[in-house]
Amino acid sequence: MSRTTQILTATLTTATVALGPIAASAEGELNLYSSRHYDTDERLYSDFTEATGITINRIEGKADELIARMEAEGPNSPADILLTVDTSRLERAKDAGVLQSIDSAVLEARVPSKLQDDDNQWFGFSQRARIIFYDKNDVTEPPLTYVDLADPKYKGQICHRSSTNVYSQTLLAAVIENHGAEAAKNWAQGVVDNFARDPQGGDTDQLRGLVSGECDVSISNTYYFARAMRKDVSDLSAEIDIIGWVFPSQEAEGAHMNLSGGGVAKHAPNRDNAIAFMEYLASDQAQEYFSAGNDEFPAVAGVALSPSVAKLGLFKADDVDLSKVAKNVAEAQKIFNDVGWK
Repeated sequence: MSRTTQILTATLTTATVALGPIAASAEGELNLYSSRHYDTDERLYSDFTEATGITINRIEGKADELIARMEAEGPNSPADILLTVDTSRLERAKDAGVLQSIDSAVLEARVPSKLQDDDNQWFGFSQRARIIFYDKNDVTEPPLTYVDLADPKYKGQICHRSSTNVYSQTLLAAVIENHGAEAAKNWAQGVVDNFARDPQGGDTDQLRGLVSGECDVSISNTYYFARAMRKDVSDLSAEIDIIGWVFPSQEAEGAHMNLSGGGVAKHAPNRDNAIAFMEYLASDQAQEYFSAGNDEFPAVAGVALSPSVAKLGLFKADDVDLSKVAKNVAEAQKIFNDVGWK
C-alpha cells in the first residue's frame, strides 16, 4: 500500500453510516468506493497522488453493498467515485440514483461511446473478453460461436458459472440484444441441456474443470486465463497447455466484452477531484496498468497490451452498445429462471 493511499475498513450495511474518519469534503482528497479487489491497482492510486497531490481515501467492498451504502448515506455520503466490475453493476448504480452525469471532453474523446453510459453517468476503463475454452485432447471441433454452445453434440460437456453471477447475466443480456429474447431463451435452454455439472464456482474453476476432465468446454473471461499463463495459479497453470481457446462469433457479432468502470457519486463532495481521477484512468499510463497489472484489455484504442494479453491473439470484439445490454439484465435473469439455469 502506498503511503498516500488510505484503506479504510468499514462494516457495510444498509443503514446510514457515520462519516467517521472520512471528511466529506477536503481539499486535495478523494473518497473512492471500490469493488475492484486487485493489488495491482495500488499503482493507479499512488501514481495519481504523486502527479496531483490528491490523497485517495478508499473503502472496499462488494458492489451491491457499496451501492446500498451510498443509497443509505444519501446527501451525507462522502463517496466521490464508485469503481466496480461489469456493465450490469454500473447500470445498477445508475438505476439506484447514486451516480451523476458529468461533462468531460477528455473522457468523451478517449473512451469509446459504446463503453460509456448514454447519460455520462458511468464510463468503462478496462475490458475483458468472455470467450470459449476447451480441452484440446478431447475436443477436435470446438464451438465457434456462442450459439454453438447449445448444439446437442456438446451434451454433458459444458461447465459454466451460476445464473446469479453478473458475467453470466451480462452475456445473456448481450445475446438478447444481438439475437432477440426468444432466440436467447432457446440458447439458454440448450446450454443447460449440455451442462456437465451444475453451475458452480468462479471463472478459474471453469478452467480448472477442463484440466481435471470434469468438462470439455467452458466459458471464462480472458484475464483469468492470461493470469494463469503469466504466473502460477494452483491446479491450472501446470496443465494449461491442454487448454485451447476460441474468440467466438468472429463471422457474426464478435466476442462478448464486459468491462470495469466507474462513475462520479451523486453527492460527491470533491467533484472536481473525482472527474480528474476519472480522466486519469483514461490516460495511456493508467490504461497500460490495467493490462500489465491485471491482464485486461484497455478501453482506449492504441494502448500497448501486456505480453500475457497479447498472446491471446487478435480478434473481433462485439460492438454492441453496453449501455443497451445493461438494460436487458432483468430479462436475462427471468430467462435463466425459466430454463432452470441454477
